[in-house]
Amino acid sequence: MTGLSPLSNQGRVLLELEKAARTAPVMAARKYCRQLDADILTDMVEIVHIPAPPFGEASRAAWIAERFRQVGLQDVCTDEIGNVLARLPGAANADDEPPVLLSAHLDTIFPAETRIQVKRNGKRIAAPGIADNARGLAALVAIARTLTSAPIPTFHPIVFAATVGEEGVGDLRGVKHLMRPGSPWRAAAAFITIDGTGRRRIVQRAIGSRRFAITFTGPGGHSWADFGLANPIHALGLAIGRLAEMDLARQPRVTLTVARIGGGTSVNAIPADAWLEIDLRSEAGSALLDVEDKVRRIVAEAAEQTNGQRRRGTPALQLEIRLIGDRPTGETPVNSGVIRAARAATRVIGEHAELVASSTDANVPIALGIPAIAIGAGGESGGTHTLDEWYVNDGGVEGIERALLTLVGTAVVRG
Repeated sequence: MTGLSPLSNQGRVLLELEKAARTAPVMAARKYCRQLDADILTDMVEIVHIPAPPFGEASRAAWIAERFRQVGLQDVCTDEIGNVLARLPGAANADDEPPVLLSAHLDTIFPAETRIQVKRNGKRIAAPGIADNARGLAALVAIARTLTSAPIPTFHPIVFAATVGEEGVGDLRGVKHLMRPGSPWRAAAAFITIDGTGRRRIVQRAIGSRRFAITFTGPGGHSWADFGLANPIHALGLAIGRLAEMDLARQPRVTLTVARIGGGTSVNAIPADAWLEIDLRSEAGSALLDVEDKVRRIVAEAAEQTNGQRRRGTPALQLEIRLIGDRPTGETPVNSGVIRAARAATRVIGEHAELVASSTDANVPIALGIPAIAIGAGGESGGTHTLDEWYVNDGGVEGIERALLTLVGTAVVRG
Protein backbone atom coordinates (compact mmCIF):
# COMPACT_ATOMS: atom_id res chain seq x y z
CA MET A 1 0.00 0.00 0.00
CA THR A 2 2.80 2.42 0.81
CA GLY A 3 4.41 2.08 -2.61
CA LEU A 4 1.34 3.17 -4.59
CA SER A 5 2.05 6.88 -4.83
CA PRO A 6 1.53 7.89 -8.49
CA LEU A 7 -1.64 9.87 -9.10
CA SER A 8 -2.69 7.37 -11.77
CA ASN A 9 -3.05 4.78 -9.02
CA GLN A 10 -5.31 7.04 -6.96
CA GLY A 11 -8.53 5.10 -7.60
CA ARG A 12 -6.91 1.74 -6.87
CA VAL A 13 -5.35 3.03 -3.66
CA LEU A 14 -8.67 4.46 -2.49
CA LEU A 15 -10.34 1.11 -3.10
CA GLU A 16 -7.62 -0.71 -1.14
CA LEU A 17 -8.00 1.71 1.77
CA GLU A 18 -11.76 1.27 1.72
CA LYS A 19 -11.29 -2.50 1.73
CA ALA A 20 -8.93 -2.20 4.71
CA ALA A 21 -11.64 -0.23 6.53
CA ARG A 22 -13.79 -3.36 6.42
CA THR A 23 -11.27 -5.78 7.92
CA ALA A 24 -12.12 -7.32 11.30
CA PRO A 25 -9.79 -5.21 13.51
CA VAL A 26 -10.81 -1.97 11.85
CA MET A 27 -14.49 -2.82 11.96
CA ALA A 28 -14.16 -3.57 15.67
CA ALA A 29 -12.50 -0.18 16.24
CA ARG A 30 -15.16 1.60 14.18
CA LYS A 31 -17.90 -0.03 16.24
CA TYR A 32 -16.13 0.92 19.48
CA CYS A 33 -15.68 4.58 18.54
CA ARG A 34 -19.35 4.85 17.57
CA GLN A 35 -20.27 3.71 21.08
CA LEU A 36 -18.36 6.67 22.54
CA ASP A 37 -20.70 9.31 21.13
CA ALA A 38 -22.34 10.28 24.44
CA ASP A 39 -18.98 10.26 26.25
CA ILE A 40 -17.51 12.60 23.62
CA LEU A 41 -20.32 15.11 24.18
CA THR A 42 -19.74 14.90 27.94
CA ASP A 43 -16.02 15.52 27.43
CA MET A 44 -16.75 18.52 25.20
CA VAL A 45 -18.81 20.18 27.92
CA GLU A 46 -16.17 19.44 30.56
CA ILE A 47 -13.37 20.78 28.33
CA VAL A 48 -15.21 23.97 27.40
CA HIS A 49 -15.47 24.94 31.08
CA ILE A 50 -11.66 24.91 31.46
CA PRO A 51 -10.20 28.33 30.48
CA ALA A 52 -7.48 28.10 27.82
CA PRO A 53 -6.56 31.45 26.25
CA PRO A 54 -3.27 31.58 24.32
CA PHE A 55 -0.42 31.45 26.88
CA GLY A 56 -2.89 30.20 29.52
CA GLU A 57 -3.63 26.61 28.51
CA ALA A 58 -2.04 24.81 31.48
CA SER A 59 -5.24 23.70 33.23
CA ARG A 60 -6.75 22.30 30.06
CA ALA A 61 -3.43 20.65 29.20
CA ALA A 62 -3.40 18.92 32.60
CA TRP A 63 -6.92 17.60 31.95
CA ILE A 64 -5.89 16.19 28.57
CA ALA A 65 -2.70 14.63 29.99
CA GLU A 66 -4.70 12.85 32.68
CA ARG A 67 -7.16 11.52 30.09
CA PHE A 68 -4.28 10.27 27.94
CA ARG A 69 -2.99 8.33 30.96
CA GLN A 70 -6.44 6.97 31.77
CA VAL A 71 -6.99 5.58 28.27
CA GLY A 72 -3.62 3.83 28.31
CA LEU A 73 -1.31 5.87 26.07
CA GLN A 74 2.42 5.64 26.79
CA ASP A 75 5.07 8.26 27.61
CA VAL A 76 2.55 11.00 28.45
CA CYS A 77 4.39 14.27 29.03
CA THR A 78 4.11 18.05 28.76
CA ASP A 79 6.92 19.76 26.84
CA GLU A 80 8.73 23.03 27.56
CA ILE A 81 5.99 25.30 26.25
CA GLY A 82 2.93 23.31 27.31
CA ASN A 83 2.15 20.87 24.48
CA VAL A 84 0.85 17.53 25.77
CA LEU A 85 2.34 14.47 24.02
CA ALA A 86 1.63 10.75 24.27
CA ARG A 87 2.55 7.69 22.22
CA LEU A 88 0.88 4.60 20.83
CA PRO A 89 3.48 2.06 19.64
CA GLY A 90 3.50 0.70 16.12
CA ALA A 91 3.62 -2.93 15.12
CA ALA A 92 6.37 -5.17 16.50
CA ASN A 93 9.84 -4.17 15.31
CA ALA A 94 8.46 -0.97 13.76
CA ASP A 95 8.89 1.49 16.63
CA ASP A 96 11.95 3.00 14.96
CA GLU A 97 9.76 4.12 12.07
CA PRO A 98 8.81 7.81 11.90
CA PRO A 99 5.52 8.49 13.68
CA VAL A 100 2.23 9.82 12.43
CA LEU A 101 1.18 12.80 14.56
CA LEU A 102 -2.49 13.35 15.42
CA SER A 103 -3.13 16.71 17.06
CA ALA A 104 -5.79 19.14 18.27
CA HIS A 105 -5.21 22.59 19.70
CA LEU A 106 -5.86 23.38 23.35
CA ASP A 107 -6.48 27.11 23.20
CA THR A 108 -9.51 29.28 22.50
CA ILE A 109 -9.74 32.96 21.57
CA PHE A 110 -11.57 33.80 24.79
CA PRO A 111 -9.93 35.44 27.84
CA ALA A 112 -9.65 33.35 31.00
CA GLU A 113 -12.32 35.43 32.74
CA THR A 114 -14.96 34.71 30.06
CA ARG A 115 -18.09 33.39 31.73
CA ILE A 116 -18.89 29.98 30.29
CA GLN A 117 -22.52 28.96 30.51
CA VAL A 118 -23.46 25.93 28.46
CA LYS A 119 -26.94 26.31 26.99
CA ARG A 120 -28.91 23.43 25.49
CA ASN A 121 -31.80 23.82 23.10
CA GLY A 122 -32.85 20.49 21.66
CA LYS A 123 -29.79 19.04 19.95
CA ARG A 124 -27.94 22.38 20.04
CA ILE A 125 -25.20 22.91 22.63
CA ALA A 126 -24.02 26.52 22.86
CA ALA A 127 -20.91 27.82 24.64
CA PRO A 128 -17.84 29.86 23.62
CA GLY A 129 -15.30 27.37 22.24
CA ILE A 130 -17.63 24.33 22.20
CA ALA A 131 -16.78 23.55 18.58
CA ASP A 132 -13.39 25.26 18.25
CA ASN A 133 -11.81 23.36 19.76
CA ALA A 134 -13.52 21.42 22.55
CA ARG A 135 -14.86 19.16 19.80
CA GLY A 136 -11.39 18.52 18.39
CA LEU A 137 -9.88 17.75 21.79
CA ALA A 138 -12.71 15.39 22.72
CA ALA A 139 -12.19 13.63 19.38
CA LEU A 140 -8.46 13.31 20.08
CA VAL A 141 -9.19 11.58 23.40
CA ALA A 142 -11.87 9.37 21.83
CA ILE A 143 -9.54 8.14 19.08
CA ALA A 144 -6.81 7.41 21.63
CA ARG A 145 -9.33 5.50 23.74
CA THR A 146 -10.52 3.54 20.71
CA LEU A 147 -7.04 2.48 19.61
CA THR A 148 -6.05 1.34 23.11
CA SER A 149 -9.32 -0.55 23.65
CA ALA A 150 -9.74 -1.97 20.15
CA PRO A 151 -6.14 -2.08 18.88
CA ILE A 152 -5.26 -1.96 15.19
CA PRO A 153 -1.70 -2.94 14.24
CA THR A 154 -0.10 -0.05 12.35
CA PHE A 155 3.33 0.17 10.81
CA HIS A 156 4.05 3.68 12.09
CA PRO A 157 3.77 4.57 15.76
CA ILE A 158 1.21 7.25 16.51
CA VAL A 159 1.93 10.35 18.59
CA PHE A 160 -1.04 12.21 20.06
CA ALA A 161 -0.41 15.94 20.58
CA ALA A 162 -2.56 18.60 22.23
CA THR A 163 -0.94 21.87 21.16
CA VAL A 164 -0.83 25.33 22.68
CA GLY A 165 -1.09 28.65 20.91
CA GLU A 166 -2.96 27.89 17.70
CA GLU A 167 -5.29 30.86 17.97
CA GLY A 168 -4.61 34.57 17.38
CA VAL A 169 -1.54 35.89 19.15
CA GLY A 170 -0.53 32.31 19.92
CA ASP A 171 0.76 32.31 16.32
CA LEU A 172 0.95 28.50 16.08
CA ARG A 173 3.62 28.51 18.79
CA GLY A 174 2.85 24.95 19.90
CA VAL A 175 3.28 23.30 16.51
CA LYS A 176 6.18 25.64 15.67
CA HIS A 177 7.91 24.29 18.77
CA LEU A 178 7.17 20.70 17.77
CA MET A 179 8.63 21.34 14.31
CA ARG A 180 11.62 23.43 15.41
CA PRO A 181 15.05 22.66 13.89
CA GLY A 182 16.52 19.53 15.46
CA SER A 183 13.16 18.24 16.71
CA PRO A 184 12.49 14.52 16.13
CA TRP A 185 8.98 15.39 14.94
CA ARG A 186 10.42 17.00 11.79
CA ALA A 187 10.89 13.44 10.55
CA ALA A 188 7.19 12.62 11.02
CA ALA A 189 5.64 10.40 8.37
CA ALA A 190 2.52 12.59 8.40
CA PHE A 191 0.66 15.16 10.50
CA ILE A 192 -3.12 15.27 10.98
CA THR A 193 -4.79 17.97 13.05
CA ILE A 194 -8.42 17.85 14.17
CA ASP A 195 -9.88 21.34 14.25
CA GLY A 196 -13.54 22.11 14.71
CA THR A 197 -16.40 20.30 13.03
CA GLY A 198 -17.53 18.84 9.70
CA ARG A 199 -16.99 15.57 7.86
CA ARG A 200 -16.17 16.50 4.27
CA ARG A 201 -13.48 19.17 4.21
CA ILE A 202 -9.80 18.23 3.97
CA VAL A 203 -7.52 21.21 4.48
CA GLN A 204 -4.44 20.57 2.33
CA ARG A 205 -3.54 24.17 1.38
CA ALA A 206 -2.20 26.49 4.04
CA ILE A 207 -3.41 30.07 4.08
CA GLY A 208 -0.47 32.08 5.38
CA SER A 209 -0.67 35.32 7.33
CA ARG A 210 1.49 38.23 8.38
CA ARG A 211 0.22 40.23 11.34
CA PHE A 212 1.53 43.55 12.57
CA ALA A 213 1.09 45.96 15.46
CA ILE A 214 1.66 49.48 14.11
CA THR A 215 2.14 52.34 16.60
CA PHE A 216 2.41 56.10 16.06
CA THR A 217 3.94 57.91 19.05
CA GLY A 218 4.13 61.67 19.71
CA PRO A 219 4.57 64.12 22.61
CA GLY A 220 0.87 64.47 23.43
CA GLY A 221 -0.60 67.58 25.01
CA HIS A 222 -3.59 69.82 25.67
CA SER A 223 -6.13 70.02 22.85
CA TRP A 224 -6.13 73.87 22.98
CA ALA A 225 -2.85 74.99 24.46
CA ASP A 226 -0.73 72.51 22.49
CA PHE A 227 -2.68 72.51 19.24
CA GLY A 228 -0.32 72.03 16.33
CA LEU A 229 1.52 69.08 17.81
CA ALA A 230 1.60 66.03 15.55
CA ASN A 231 -1.45 63.90 16.37
CA PRO A 232 -0.91 60.12 16.28
CA ILE A 233 -4.62 59.44 15.76
CA HIS A 234 -4.63 61.72 12.70
CA ALA A 235 -1.79 59.64 11.27
CA LEU A 236 -3.64 56.45 12.20
CA GLY A 237 -6.78 57.66 10.42
CA LEU A 238 -4.85 58.59 7.28
CA ALA A 239 -3.19 55.17 7.24
CA ILE A 240 -6.44 53.24 7.76
CA GLY A 241 -8.21 55.20 5.02
CA ARG A 242 -5.46 54.43 2.53
CA LEU A 243 -5.23 50.80 3.57
CA ALA A 244 -8.98 50.44 2.97
CA GLU A 245 -8.50 51.78 -0.57
CA MET A 246 -5.78 49.31 -1.52
CA ASP A 247 -6.40 47.28 -4.66
CA LEU A 248 -5.73 43.76 -3.42
CA ALA A 249 -4.87 40.86 -5.72
CA ARG A 250 -7.65 38.40 -6.48
CA GLN A 251 -5.44 35.68 -7.93
CA PRO A 252 -3.75 34.63 -5.77
CA ARG A 253 -6.29 36.03 -3.34
CA VAL A 254 -5.02 38.48 -0.70
CA THR A 255 -7.01 39.88 2.23
CA LEU A 256 -6.20 42.80 4.53
CA THR A 257 -8.05 43.41 7.78
CA VAL A 258 -7.49 46.26 10.22
CA ALA A 259 -8.63 44.26 13.21
CA ARG A 260 -8.05 46.47 16.27
CA ILE A 261 -7.31 50.14 16.94
CA GLY A 262 -6.69 52.23 20.04
CA GLY A 263 -5.12 55.35 21.50
CA GLY A 264 -5.73 58.54 23.42
CA THR A 265 -6.67 59.26 27.03
CA SER A 266 -9.24 62.08 27.00
CA VAL A 267 -11.49 64.01 24.64
CA ASN A 268 -9.59 67.22 25.47
CA ALA A 269 -6.07 65.89 24.96
CA ILE A 270 -3.86 65.35 21.95
CA PRO A 271 -2.98 61.66 22.26
CA ALA A 272 0.57 60.54 22.90
CA ASP A 273 0.08 57.34 20.92
CA ALA A 274 -2.26 55.47 18.62
CA TRP A 275 -2.04 51.93 17.36
CA LEU A 276 -3.62 49.41 15.07
CA GLU A 277 -3.31 45.68 14.49
CA ILE A 278 -3.55 44.36 10.97
CA ASP A 279 -3.96 40.89 9.50
CA LEU A 280 -2.72 40.05 5.98
CA ARG A 281 -3.59 36.67 4.43
CA SER A 282 -2.94 34.72 1.25
CA GLU A 283 -2.16 31.23 0.02
CA ALA A 284 0.89 32.68 -1.79
CA GLY A 285 3.89 33.71 0.27
CA SER A 286 5.15 36.08 -2.43
CA ALA A 287 1.79 37.87 -2.51
CA LEU A 288 1.93 38.31 1.26
CA LEU A 289 5.35 39.91 1.09
CA ASP A 290 4.22 42.19 -1.72
CA VAL A 291 1.22 43.54 0.20
CA GLU A 292 3.37 43.86 3.33
CA ASP A 293 5.73 46.19 1.44
CA LYS A 294 2.75 48.33 0.39
CA VAL A 295 1.40 48.47 3.96
CA ARG A 296 4.77 49.58 5.31
CA ARG A 297 4.96 52.31 2.68
CA ILE A 298 1.43 53.57 3.38
CA VAL A 299 1.87 53.87 7.14
CA ALA A 300 5.26 55.57 6.69
CA GLU A 301 3.68 58.08 4.30
CA ALA A 302 0.86 58.75 6.81
CA ALA A 303 3.42 59.51 9.51
CA GLU A 304 5.38 61.74 7.13
CA GLN A 305 2.29 63.70 6.06
CA THR A 306 1.17 64.23 9.66
CA ASN A 307 4.66 65.35 10.65
CA GLY A 308 4.66 67.81 7.75
CA GLN A 309 1.55 69.49 9.17
CA ARG A 310 2.82 69.92 12.73
CA ARG A 311 3.83 73.25 14.30
CA ARG A 312 7.42 74.17 13.55
CA GLY A 313 9.90 73.19 16.24
CA THR A 314 7.71 70.52 17.83
CA PRO A 315 8.68 66.84 18.03
CA ALA A 316 7.91 64.54 15.13
CA LEU A 317 5.84 61.39 15.36
CA GLN A 318 7.71 58.11 15.68
CA LEU A 319 6.53 55.01 13.85
CA GLU A 320 6.99 51.42 15.03
CA ILE A 321 5.94 48.38 12.97
CA ARG A 322 6.15 45.14 14.93
CA LEU A 323 5.52 41.65 13.53
CA ILE A 324 3.13 39.80 15.85
CA GLY A 325 2.16 36.84 13.68
CA ASP A 326 3.69 34.81 10.87
CA ARG A 327 1.93 31.72 9.50
CA PRO A 328 3.62 30.03 6.54
CA THR A 329 1.98 28.96 3.29
CA GLY A 330 2.24 25.69 1.38
CA GLU A 331 0.34 22.76 -0.08
CA THR A 332 0.24 19.02 0.58
CA PRO A 333 0.26 17.18 -2.78
CA VAL A 334 -3.10 15.60 -3.58
CA ASN A 335 -1.47 12.21 -4.21
CA SER A 336 0.13 12.02 -0.76
CA GLY A 337 -0.77 9.10 1.47
CA VAL A 338 -2.49 11.22 4.10
CA ILE A 339 -4.85 12.77 1.56
CA ARG A 340 -5.58 9.40 -0.03
CA ALA A 341 -6.43 8.05 3.41
CA ALA A 342 -8.65 11.04 4.23
CA ARG A 343 -10.49 10.81 0.92
CA ALA A 344 -11.06 7.08 1.35
CA ALA A 345 -12.27 7.59 4.92
CA THR A 346 -14.67 10.29 3.74
CA ARG A 347 -16.06 7.93 1.12
CA VAL A 348 -16.46 5.12 3.67
CA ILE A 349 -18.80 7.30 5.78
CA GLY A 350 -20.83 8.13 2.68
CA GLU A 351 -19.57 11.66 2.02
CA HIS A 352 -17.67 13.34 -0.81
CA ALA A 353 -14.32 14.87 0.16
CA GLU A 354 -13.67 18.59 -0.44
CA LEU A 355 -10.05 19.77 -0.68
CA VAL A 356 -9.85 23.31 0.73
CA ALA A 357 -7.51 25.97 2.09
CA SER A 358 -7.45 27.25 5.66
CA SER A 359 -5.12 28.43 8.42
CA THR A 360 -4.49 25.75 11.05
CA ASP A 361 -1.74 23.96 12.95
CA ALA A 362 -1.12 22.04 9.71
CA ASN A 363 0.41 25.19 8.15
CA VAL A 364 3.77 24.55 9.77
CA PRO A 365 4.34 20.92 8.73
CA ILE A 366 2.91 21.66 5.27
CA ALA A 367 5.47 24.44 4.83
CA LEU A 368 8.23 22.03 5.87
CA GLY A 369 7.18 19.45 3.27
CA ILE A 370 5.67 17.02 5.80
CA PRO A 371 2.45 15.44 4.45
CA ALA A 372 -0.14 17.25 6.57
CA ILE A 373 -3.86 18.02 6.63
CA ALA A 374 -6.53 19.40 8.93
CA ILE A 375 -9.97 17.81 9.24
CA GLY A 376 -13.08 18.36 11.33
CA ALA A 377 -14.48 16.05 13.99
CA GLY A 378 -18.02 15.73 12.66
CA GLY A 379 -21.17 17.52 13.64
CA GLU A 380 -22.26 21.00 12.64
CA SER A 381 -21.43 24.35 14.22
CA GLY A 382 -21.81 28.09 13.89
CA GLY A 383 -21.00 31.36 15.62
CA THR A 384 -17.34 30.34 15.72
CA HIS A 385 -15.13 32.74 17.72
CA THR A 386 -18.19 34.43 19.26
CA LEU A 387 -19.91 34.10 22.62
CA ASP A 388 -22.82 32.44 20.79
CA GLU A 389 -20.79 29.56 19.34
CA TRP A 390 -22.86 26.39 19.01
CA TYR A 391 -22.60 22.70 18.13
CA VAL A 392 -25.16 20.18 16.86
CA ASN A 393 -24.23 16.50 16.82
CA ASP A 394 -25.67 15.72 13.37
CA GLY A 395 -23.03 13.55 11.71
CA GLY A 396 -20.86 13.65 14.82
CA VAL A 397 -20.37 9.89 15.00
CA GLU A 398 -19.39 9.76 11.33
CA GLY A 399 -16.89 12.57 11.79
CA ILE A 400 -15.08 10.73 14.60
CA GLU A 401 -15.09 7.53 12.56
CA ARG A 402 -13.69 9.40 9.56
CA ALA A 403 -10.86 10.85 11.67
CA LEU A 404 -10.07 7.38 13.04
CA LEU A 405 -9.97 5.84 9.55
CA THR A 406 -7.84 8.69 8.21
CA LEU A 407 -5.32 8.15 11.00
CA VAL A 408 -5.26 4.37 10.61
CA GLY A 409 -5.03 4.57 6.82
CA THR A 410 -2.12 7.00 7.10
CA ALA A 411 -0.29 4.91 9.69
CA VAL A 412 -0.75 1.91 7.32
CA VAL A 413 -2.78 -1.03 8.51
CA ARG A 414 -0.92 -4.34 8.74
CA GLY A 415 -2.79 -7.60 8.15
